[in-house]
Amino acid sequence: MLNSDKLSIDNILNQTRSSERKFKEGNFKGAIEDKRAVRVLLNSKFCDKDIMKKFKEELSRLYSSKFDLINDHKLRIDKSKIKEIVKLLVLKSEEKYHKGDFKGAIRALRRSEKYLAN
Repeated sequence: MLNSDKLSIDNILNQTRSSERKFKEGNFKGAIEDKRAVRVLLNSKFCDKDIMKKFKEELSRLYSSKFDLINDHKLRIDKSKIKEIVKLLVLKSEEKYHKGDFKGAIRALRRSEKYLAN
C-alpha cells in the first residue's frame, strides 16, 4: 500500500506515461488497465490538491496539440458542464471496458482526461 504523497504522485505519473506508450503502440487493453490503476490512486486517501495539480499538468503535457477541439470546447463551457461531460465519459469507458471493448474504453477515458487538463 502507498504510504506517502511522493510515492503516490510518482506512481500516478509513471502509470499515466505507461498508458500513453501502450495506447500509441496499439495495446489498448494494457493502456486501459494502466489508466484504471491511475484512477484508483487518484481516488485514494493519498491524493490531495498538489497531486491533482501535478497530474493535470502531466495531462496537459501529454495531450498538448495545436489543433485541440476539446480545449476549444472547454473555453466555451462552464465547470459544472465539464464535470458532467467527464462523468459521462468515465461511465462510457466503464461500460465499454466491461463489454471487452478496450479500445473504446481507453478512448473515452483519455477524452475525459483531456477535459481535466489545464
